[in-house]
Amino acid sequence: MLLTLSIRNLAVVESVDVHFHPGFHVLTGETGAGKSIIIDALGLIAGGRGSADLIRYGCDKAEIEAMFELQEGHPVWEALAKIGVGGSHEEHLIIRRELTSQGKSTSRINGQLVNLTMLREVGEQLVNIHGQHEHQNLLRADRHLSLLDTYGDTLIGPIKREYQERYAAFSKVEKELRELMESSQKAYQMLDLYRFQLEEISAASLKSGEDEWLGEERVKLSHSEKMMDAVSGSYELLNGHQGISVISTAISRLEDVMKYDEKGLKPVLEQLQSAFYQLEDAAFQLRDYRDQVEFNPERLEEVEQRLDLISTLRRKYGDSVEQILAYYESILQETSLLENKDERLEQLKSQREGLLNGLVESALELSEARQQCAADLARQVEAELKDLHMERTSLEVRLEQLDDPRGIEVDGRKIRLTRQGLDTAEFMISPNPGEPLRPLSKIASGGELSRMMLAMKSIFARHDRIPVLIFDEVDTGVSGRAAQSIAEKLNKLAETCQVFSITHLPQVACMADHQYLIEKNVDEGRTMTHVEELSTKGRVEELARMLGGVEITKKTLHHAQEMLKLADERKAVKSAPE
Repeated sequence: MLLTLSIRNLAVVESVDVHFHPGFHVLTGETGAGKSIIIDALGLIAGGRGSADLIRYGCDKAEIEAMFELQEGHPVWEALAKIGVGGSHEEHLIIRRELTSQGKSTSRINGQLVNLTMLREVGEQLVNIHGQHEHQNLLRADRHLSLLDTYGDTLIGPIKREYQERYAAFSKVEKELRELMESSQKAYQMLDLYRFQLEEISAASLKSGEDEWLGEERVKLSHSEKMMDAVSGSYELLNGHQGISVISTAISRLEDVMKYDEKGLKPVLEQLQSAFYQLEDAAFQLRDYRDQVEFNPERLEEVEQRLDLISTLRRKYGDSVEQILAYYESILQETSLLENKDERLEQLKSQREGLLNGLVESALELSEARQQCAADLARQVEAELKDLHMERTSLEVRLEQLDDPRGIEVDGRKIRLTRQGLDTAEFMISPNPGEPLRPLSKIASGGELSRMMLAMKSIFARHDRIPVLIFDEVDTGVSGRAAQSIAEKLNKLAETCQVFSITHLPQVACMADHQYLIEKNVDEGRTMTHVEELSTKGRVEELARMLGGVEITKKTLHHAQEMLKLADERKAVKSAPE
């Protein structure tokens, strides 16, 4: 669960430190007081995108830090290990996010820097925020199949993963087959060109690195006469009377007098001996090099012609011999494919047929699993809606397959197969007995959507193990008994996870285990938002304000006390053992 949340310089919040508890929390306060900023802060902690606009005016950066306590085996520990961040259930999990006025963002998990993608992978395991926009997602039929698959992941998940593996293999073969069939005329034109290029490159008998060592050989052959003169002259100088023989004579003379002053002459003698041996070795090397110098105009002509040929091939096929040879290998393979196109076509058709049979079988199995889960999901949603005073509501998760003339034949029909299978899904609802089932988007009011969404989230919360659920004014558009039922459902939901709700309804606020007042004040010309956890007395006063507006009377205070008392009684009854 979320233990603490610290916010610095975010929007109108200068500095806030809030401590939380297990159970159901509500955030209340006047419109515009900054309740949504708390949600924005948790959204940033969960990996939401930030911007410099969120930073408090006049400040360089905003800072948000959240501390969580999670049990052993929670999915977040696997997510942390996946991105290389250390963590243990024996310690708290700390996430810190900074936004700078330059638009940059820095994120840390347990003190270790992570990028936004890593933060999001962890955050989606910790916090789930449900705002009024979630209503719009419920109205989008294209999202319904995903919701069904999430609900039935235990049964649907393995079948869907196998199907998608088969779909990927089938799509790969289908693409290659289509491209091969569509490229027939062009292919035969390319085949003639490839054959010419292969013959031209093959006739050259190129060797890797040949252009480099031929270039070096050309330089030597072009200057062989000059090199011979220089090397021979150098050798004659070293080997002549005034060459190293002079050093040899000097060494002999020093050796004759060495016994008279060995200490003084020995270092000089050793230097001369070393110089003599080095010069002698250099002379031998010059002699050998001289013997190897080749003055060969015919070979030079051969090298020039070979380099001209390589230059011509480089202009056509690559910047070096290695690239020319690589191009040769690529068109050799392509030519082989083209020459065996008919055979390859038959192979692909046969392979496609086999993959298609397995794909259709897997798609039908996936569809059957969805049918089973759809019926179960509908029953569970109806049960949840009954608790929310929509007991007359009927729901159906309708699965259909789309006809497609260019699709794949399944049981005599041409069906469109996609990566998600052959199904489309849409939630159909009948709010009143005797009315036909119609798309959710056609008949649901705002209040019905709020309760429908809460019913769905109550079900999904038992599957996804996300510890913190946040509802941002999801009770908008309801009142009376419906509001009371939403409040009780939120309180019930808090038995399995930590629940937060921003609300303006006293019916919802009184059912909370903990209530926080968000207030906005002006201090020395600056607007500041404060967060205060309310005592029982504070809750009575805040509920009275929510009931009666600006003026709080004895009657509204008494009414607020009664609401809290009745709420405590309801919670006691619901938590009592059966």
